[in-house]
Amino acid sequence: MTFTDIKFPIELGAYKPLTLNPANTTLTTEQREILKANIQLCRDAIVFFTATGAAKGVGGHTGGPYDTVPEVMILDAFFRGASDQFVPIFFDEAGHRVATQYLMAALHGNLPAEQLLRYREAHSTLPGHPELGLTPGVKFSSGRLGHMWPYVNGVAMANPGKVVFCLGSDGSQQEGNDAEAARLAVAQYLNVKLIIDDNDVTIAGHPSKYLPGFSVAKTLQGHGLKVLEGDGEDLDDLYRRLCEAVTTPGPIAIINKRPMCPGIEGLEGSNHGHDVISVDLAIKYLESRGQTAAVEHLKSITKPKQTYTFLGSGNEWGANRNVFGEAVVAVLSRMNETERKQKVMVIDSDLEGSCGLKKIHDAYPEIFVPSGIMERGNFSAAAGFGMEEGKQGIFATFSAFLEMCISEITMARLNYSNVLCHFSHAGIDDMADNTCHFGLNNMFADNGLDDGYETRLYFPADVNQMKACVEAVFFEPGLRFIFSTRSKVPNIKDSNNNDLFGSSYKFVPGKDEVVREGTQGYIISFGDALYRALDAVERLKQEGLDVGLINKPTLNVIDEEMMTKIGNAPFALVVESFNRRTGLGSRFGSWLLERGYTPKYAYLGTHHEGCGGLWEQFPHQGIDPVSIMNKVKELIK
Repeated sequence: MTFTDIKFPIELGAYKPLTLNPANTTLTTEQREILKANIQLCRDAIVFFTATGAAKGVGGHTGGPYDTVPEVMILDAFFRGASDQFVPIFFDEAGHRVATQYLMAALHGNLPAEQLLRYREAHSTLPGHPELGLTPGVKFSSGRLGHMWPYVNGVAMANPGKVVFCLGSDGSQQEGNDAEAARLAVAQYLNVKLIIDDNDVTIAGHPSKYLPGFSVAKTLQGHGLKVLEGDGEDLDDLYRRLCEAVTTPGPIAIINKRPMCPGIEGLEGSNHGHDVISVDLAIKYLESRGQTAAVEHLKSITKPKQTYTFLGSGNEWGANRNVFGEAVVAVLSRMNETERKQKVMVIDSDLEGSCGLKKIHDAYPEIFVPSGIMERGNFSAAAGFGMEEGKQGIFATFSAFLEMCISEITMARLNYSNVLCHFSHAGIDDMADNTCHFGLNNMFADNGLDDGYETRLYFPADVNQMKACVEAVFFEPGLRFIFSTRSKVPNIKDSNNNDLFGSSYKFVPGKDEVVREGTQGYIISFGDALYRALDAVERLKQEGLDVGLINKPTLNVIDEEMMTKIGNAPFALVVESFNRRTGLGSRFGSWLLERGYTPKYAYLGTHHEGCGGLWEQFPHQGIDPVSIMNKVKELIK
């Protein structure tokens, strides 16, 4: 694959491969100077190429990989010295620190340095989390935050006598997986060494403030691990502690205290350092380092734009994930303070800014609980609050994490809990984090029995429908799951070019909606796939094919009247961004057959590993307007 003819503007050839023996616990002057130079070089490179992600709008994460460079440099020197003593993989359970994996792949010659200039772009094989088999030099897939340590335990079992490292963080250590992993590592005396960046920063804030009783060191000590805590920026002490860990058998945690983004003016100690560095701050940092060519490259980047014009939609693009919070605030504003505190509790899992909950936090902090990266426990807390009639918990996180909460969802249903859930980042749109962060299996939430406590799944198509949906279902009993995308969506227009979900619109749970009539068959869609399907329908009509479009905003309720309409049509095509194996399309055909309807039937959904980038994910999966049109023409033949 050809990536770019532009030379990587930071001279990675200046990296000096170093060999270190952990039996020697003191660095020589030469070793120390080489390490310092390598650390600075790599930190400059990470700031630069992650900032290209900011410049192009694909995002990324700078602070985590920047922070952990010193320990990674020492591990690299260990691996070069005695590979038979180690499993030479930089396992990392903070998957967003992918820049570490890409930089090391380049330094080891597996990846052209110039490829780093396409960090997180579509089809660059550099997605936002490392994926085994996709990127040359990447040796593991990290999955989601806090999922690697249990896996690394198994790697240690498969490699007796060798040391296995797992880079972690105070954020990843909040996940319940790690508590289970700690117990197994201690019980089996596994030779796993945790290297934890304890910078007191996660996405939404500082653990010391929202989890004041939480201590990484005390927690791991309580599980039985030996803990070696110190200053992560003190190179000699860091090296000494790593040597002690390697030469001491059994599970050990090396906890490195440091501020987030040490030495980066404007980011040091800030939770904003968790995400990608802004172009302005990156330029300021690189200028102070004399990296003129890198600065010029950043200044030359033009943010790519989606230039396709979608027919049937307006020009008002809005973020449903934020509008959810605005809509909840509107409902809460009609309650007095006593009523709000008595009846509603909102619990966050460190994603309030991404899921719209910050709107609620700012408006009504007295009912808001800022919590940690503990999705299962937080969902259950919301469900427990909503156990009593008239009360409800409100919970939100990314759709990818819904899979982690299935057991808790079942327990909430068995206890007749009332929970309003917002799972944002559903589907695949704008997902440079790629496959592990796709929100594909949302239908798993509908895992109850026919006579069980009510569960409803909703996926509004634009901001107007999101507001109407929240208004309609807020006080309903049961489990309500409202989905939204990471991307913005346009306002849907009716055939007269008015807002389909305008001021007179009322959302009716369980009812499907005709967006366009058609005599030759119907497309059934929802969410962010709806406006793409609408564009396809409008273009097909221009070509003389009279195809209709149905919006199904309630995903798990059969609208019998609409099923009759669709069932008597020549064809039915479901278009969605959910998993083809588990999404709406996998069951809609059965619903038709159960009722004796036999139109030609097909369904389009996500079925490939991701390609990175933003809107490019849709054509990659064959669910863009052109692909939809082609499928319709196949069905009409």
